[in-house]
Amino acid sequence: MMTAHPEELILNVDDSDAARYAKTRVLQHAGFRVIEASSGSEALERTSREKPDLVLLDTKLPDVNGFDVCRQLKQNPITAMVLVLQTSASYIGKPDKIRALDSGADNYLFEPIEPEELVANVRALLRLGRVERELRDMDRRKDEFLAILAHELRNPLGPIRNAVELLRKLDPSPSPSQENARQMILRQTDHMVRLVDDLLDVSRISQGKITLRRAPVELSTVLRTAVETSQPNIVSRHHQLDVQLPESEVWLDGDSVRLAQVIGNLLNNAAKFTPPGGRVTLSATCSGGEALIRVQDNGIGIDPEHVSSIFDLFSQAGHAPDRVQDGLGIGLSLVRTLVQLHGGSVTAHSGGIGMGSTFEVRLPATESCALAPSPAKPETAPGTEPYRILVVDDSIDAAEIVGALLEHSGHAVHLAHDGASAIAAALQVRPDLVFLDIGLPDMSGGEVAARMREMPALRDVALVALTGYGQHKDRENAMAAGFNHHLTKPVSLDTLNETVHRFVTRP
Repeated sequence: MMTAHPEELILNVDDSDAARYAKTRVLQHAGFRVIEASSGSEALERTSREKPDLVLLDTKLPDVNGFDVCRQLKQNPITAMVLVLQTSASYIGKPDKIRALDSGADNYLFEPIEPEELVANVRALLRLGRVERELRDMDRRKDEFLAILAHELRNPLGPIRNAVELLRKLDPSPSPSQENARQMILRQTDHMVRLVDDLLDVSRISQGKITLRRAPVELSTVLRTAVETSQPNIVSRHHQLDVQLPESEVWLDGDSVRLAQVIGNLLNNAAKFTPPGGRVTLSATCSGGEALIRVQDNGIGIDPEHVSSIFDLFSQAGHAPDRVQDGLGIGLSLVRTLVQLHGGSVTAHSGGIGMGSTFEVRLPATESCALAPSPAKPETAPGTEPYRILVVDDSIDAAEIVGALLEHSGHAVHLAHDGASAIAAALQVRPDLVFLDIGLPDMSGGEVAARMREMPALRDVALVALTGYGQHKDRENAMAAGFNHHLTKPVSLDTLNETVHRFVTRP
């Protein structure tokens, strides 16, 4: 016989002294700790205060009926995870059980209940509760891991992007091939940053809850980015890729990175499910205010039975004969989610196994297929007034490249690589603004900010968190520590300059 965990606590709620006593004795004999309540209001109060693992709840109570007690317990964030085993000698019909379960009860038993049945049900629910707590703990640890991973990945991305920006400033008239290479690095760095952001919202991706950063975007630019991203997979499989771009400009209101991700996923899918030496075609047209993007291949095709479910999460329909089954089956599900968020649709067609596949994405274009957006704003000119700026980062590369960009804008820059040095440098330099990393080797950036705010000489300095920690709680913690602003790595030179001029004030 399984024994109860000694730390597990049960609240036994019944207005009948005799019935309550009998159930308590049965549960105590089985090894459980038991506390009691004789009314609905007392049950709510004791559950909130003592946090039992399970509430054994009678439906017929003198003040609040058990159905409402259960509903209130489940709606209260403090008690929502407490298990509820509802019992009744009065409400014994099937509709009563349905009512109880709809109220949030985890199970419902009709009285009289045999002692063995009561103990078995309590043990079963507590086992499920333990598993649920373990899963929540695993989910919490996953979020912590992803936050750390995102921070570590952002750290090298910052210097890469900022180094390219500095090269553009140092050599404003590069050759076309050099400028193409720089633009490629910037595009792929931005793409990587967005993928890192996705690590922090894995659950939101699976639920289709992704925030788009909309702006006017030209379709051919999106397609070229997608081709660039998927090119290594296509080349490694020795496929021939034909790209047919629209004859005129096609403008969309969308998220350029997400749209490139959609087409890139479809191209990678085509490459993966086409035997080596195959043919992949990417084409786009525009008609009637709608852009049509088509990705075709002469690969393994799709079984007609699977066409309707090919976009379902974790769906995997076959694989090329030279490849083992790979991937998690989330790519096409993500494609559908992103396309629908843009107000479009995606469909799949295939003549059957061995007949290749065609994926069509339809997206609403702006008023006219050739409508151009407003002219881009000219690049922000370097500030005319130099400021004293302290850059604090334990990554020497990251600190130096940010410092070089700010110096190019005419500012006097000083560097520090740990918290103690940052405070000492700030007291000596008296900076107008401090760009301060959060993850420092000796103390957190939040501690550095709090200490600076306690010093009269530094109380009014502008503090900006420049960090790889970019979750909502990280921003809240930064503001609570005394920061004026929070930036997530990597940042552009324009963003650095805008931040300086926004937060630096001089009498």
